Amino acid sequence: AALDVCGEASPLGAACREAMERDLLRQALGFHGPTLLSLLRTEQRDNPDFRGLLPPGGAGLETLPPARKERGIENVEIQHFIAKKADLLFSHSWKTNVPTITEANEENEDYYATMPPLEQFMDIPGAERRELFFRDIERGDIVIGRISSIREFGFFMVLFCLRSGVIREIADLEITALCPLRDVPSHSSHGDPLSYYQTGDLIQAAIKDIDRYHEKLTVSLHASALSPSLASTKLGVISSEDLPLHYRRSVEISNGLETYEKVLHHSLGFANPAVVEFLAGKLGLSESSPPSLMRRLQSKNFSEEDFAPALRKRQSASWALKCVKIGVDYFKEGRHVDAMNEYNKALEIDAQNVEALVARGALYATKGSLNKAIDDFEIALENCPTHRNARKYLCQTLVERGGQLEEEDKLLNAESYYKKALSVDETFQEAEEALLKLRKQMQVTLYFLLADCDGGCQKRGH
Repeated sequence: AALDVCGEASPLGAACREAMERDLLRQALGFHGPTLLSLLRTEQRDNPDFRGLLPPGGAGLETLPPARKERGIENVEIQHFIAKKADLLFSHSWKTNVPTITEANEENEDYYATMPPLEQFMDIPGAERRELFFRDIERGDIVIGRISSIREFGFFMVLFCLRSGVIREIADLEITALCPLRDVPSHSSHGDPLSYYQTGDLIQAAIKDIDRYHEKLTVSLHASALSPSLASTKLGVISSEDLPLHYRRSVEISNGLETYEKVLHHSLGFANPAVVEFLAGKLGLSESSPPSLMRRLQSKNFSEEDFAPALRKRQSASWALKCVKIGVDYFKEGRHVDAMNEYNKALEIDAQNVEALVARGALYATKGSLNKAIDDFEIALENCPTHRNARKYLCQTLVERGGQLEEEDKLLNAESYYKKALSVDETFQEAEEALLKLRKQMQVTLYFLLADCDGGCQKRGH
């Protein structure tokens, strides 16, 4: 296993050190400038591939265009991230040889869960959704709408959904697009191409031009306007059965109150046992060499601490400690009921949380519930035998409970509590002194009992 630039052992070894792509690296340096180059020299100093891009005395990456200055963008953290992960970001290993799965007919097969736009489950103002639509729409994206009017220069359509690109909820936004006459294919050698269309027709078209400032769109029905990956998509008049599955499902739930999670779990594709394999193939990802910027996720043999139960345990412990801290603050303010509620909440999150058990035990002891306190301290000490406060408070509470039993003349029971305290901590002086005192008292008591017994026997003998 090779040692990566962060001082971690990289499970990919030499695979992480494949030659870096010079052009991509130059683009990043051209954007961020000398600052990134300096960080790269520090972070990638042990990477021979990076050093190979900087030949001594040669131009290499040294001759760079001036850095672009983006107003209002603070990119120091981004630069640190790029420098730290450069061996992965610019590696040729990202170019997977896994064949990608095409889009043809897949959405009708329920290979995976096809969901309505996430915006449909959120309360997002129309103005904001409109702004996001015009921000993300790109040339070549496929849109679907209904013809609203036909003119001599073309027709206008009102869009209500997208088939490609960033899928958004736009049905209520009244976004219009113009399809010029020159972008309407002729269906016969004679006649007006527009005569084939009627107001109300469902049209599938490709985005041709975008005026983001004035929010104007031009679409085309020519296949040449499509991106290469969508070249087989039919443009022109479509039927309601041709509408995208995500839109049809959007209409199905439009009048209901279903949550995203409920719709997802009721999707047939969600239950497909091969869904992960299918989506990996769709994205061109190799399961044997997962492309991740987290070095541990590149490993095939994960340690136990990387699995969900261990991660969940650490997360629960962190949440529980927050509750304990709040409870301690309440305890200091004398708000014992609120403090107990926080300790109980912490133990609901993490039943074995030592700090919560010790804090609750201390509160029980303060309120006089010594047996409950002892139980909490014992569980805490079982979970963490080196916890000083758990050991100390347990011994103190055992001695205090022993003292109560002494007052009730339950001397043997009291003795067992003192012995238990000494078994927890044999150097606990209070328990040692209490036990010594108790034994002396028991000897005196036993002496008088024997004396009374002897006196009675002598009287009966006379």
